[in-house]
Amino acid sequence: MFEVGKDIFKHGFNGVVADVSARRRLRFVYSLFVIAFLIFIVRTLWLGIQGTDRSRLAGADGAWTAQRADIIDRNGDILAKNVMSGHITLRPPYVKDRDKVAAVIHQALPYQYSLNDALKLVNSSRKFIYIKKYASDAQREIVTKAKLQGLEIEPVQTRRYPKRRLFSHIVGFVGNDGHGLEGVERIYDDYLTENRDPLQLSLDARIQSVFYEQLSFAMQKYQAKSAMGLLMNSRTGEMIAMVSLPDFDPENLSLDPASNRLFKPLRGVFEMGSIFKVFNTAMAMENGINKEYYIAEAFKIPDKFGRTAARIGDVSSFKPPRPNLTVEEIMLHSCNAGSAQIALDLPDGTQQEFFHRIHLDESLKLDFGKTEKPLMPIKWGPVERATVSFGHGISVTPMHLLLAVNSMTNGGIYIYPTIQKRNVGVVRGERVLSDEISERLRGVMLRIAEETSGKKARIAGIQIGGKTATAEKYVNGRVDHRKNLTAFAGIFPVAAPQYTILVILDEPKGTKESFGLRTAAWNAVPTAGKILDSILPLLFE
Repeated sequence: MFEVGKDIFKHGFNGVVADVSARRRLRFVYSLFVIAFLIFIVRTLWLGIQGTDRSRLAGADGAWTAQRADIIDRNGDILAKNVMSGHITLRPPYVKDRDKVAAVIHQALPYQYSLNDALKLVNSSRKFIYIKKYASDAQREIVTKAKLQGLEIEPVQTRRYPKRRLFSHIVGFVGNDGHGLEGVERIYDDYLTENRDPLQLSLDARIQSVFYEQLSFAMQKYQAKSAMGLLMNSRTGEMIAMVSLPDFDPENLSLDPASNRLFKPLRGVFEMGSIFKVFNTAMAMENGINKEYYIAEAFKIPDKFGRTAARIGDVSSFKPPRPNLTVEEIMLHSCNAGSAQIALDLPDGTQQEFFHRIHLDESLKLDFGKTEKPLMPIKWGPVERATVSFGHGISVTPMHLLLAVNSMTNGGIYIYPTIQKRNVGVVRGERVLSDEISERLRGVMLRIAEETSGKKARIAGIQIGGKTATAEKYVNGRVDHRKNLTAFAGIFPVAAPQYTILVILDEPKGTKESFGLRTAAWNAVPTAGKILDSILPLLFE
């Protein structure tokens, strides 16, 4: 375009416009065009510069709207929320009335800046200065009302967790960029970023606080290494409470070791001991085993040469009511010798198939995280089959155990858990056991809570069913008889279970009250009983 214009300016229209006056008029028009074009360029650049500043200010105004959705519990209690604040900033090149700006800075922050200090800042050659980060409401109001160019409020949002440690493992936390790094904050980061409606969880803060309080007390009383508690709705799969101790402060991560952030119900694998007798009994019932087993002495497992490969016995305190027990009585009295014999009477491959059916051999991808993969026996010889029957030689996560027990007792339906609130409706899941066998198992678990190791979990007014476990731990490849893991898995009400509970204590110590004993009946069970006593009015209100 400019080349054409220059050509016209110098040579006219190649003779088409030949007279001098015409050429002068063309030169005049072209000159006007160039001047107008230059004005247009300058104006565009100026508007661009001004527009950038206006956009920045407009963006600042918009930033006072929460940039991340709240997280709430099932009752609307806030678990995570963006809290608005702001930094007082100064841009010396933009300041017009330096005395007024200095006066406002001194007025807003009299103890931090004298009037002379404020004037030095205003007259600084720097382009940008933070006068006060996270200024108070009163300080920001002084600056906002002054409306002075160059003195501004930069909006800032901070993620706050009102329940602090209570939900630290579940809710997680965000990074400096405001995006989730752990827990629900990470898994549901897209939703929380793109929506303004709160993310409602299935968890109940009231129930969670009871679990937290009682597990914290149990850890201290029994000097346990860690403690875990889970509560699930047996029908909907909703997780109502999930506690893992020790924990951390999501608003001050430096206070606690990084190892405390491990959410053990999903990420820890443990030998869960005698709760596996629930599965062993179910397999026996499925395969029609109804005979009695001799359990008055340790059961000897022979090797291929007829020699004793292993002796499966019970603790010295075990007092069987009689020398021969039925399949159901073996579970009732938690007899290892009887469980081993049942396991060896099962058809080859039964345990592997059954554990696969209830997902004990795989990592679970849940809507609130992925579990570790259980550790299964490398081979399934007679010794392995026998020890697995009472929960040794196989390690699973607490979540695996909770879901498996729930499927055995809720009518035989395996339900995947959820952390999102659901409406009560038709149970959706996989049938893994007949309703008849599930009912029989509930009957045994009721007797355990009424007659044997689960008695300290009984609550007046409701029937509780359960199974205890005390598993000795391996340290450096050998059994350490001084360290164990204790657990109680419970269901209630027994006739038609609505909830499944799991309480675990890792390496509890004996007390005077327990006569030095550290089995589940003396720690995990009474802890579960105290939890149940407090939460039942809340669950059935």
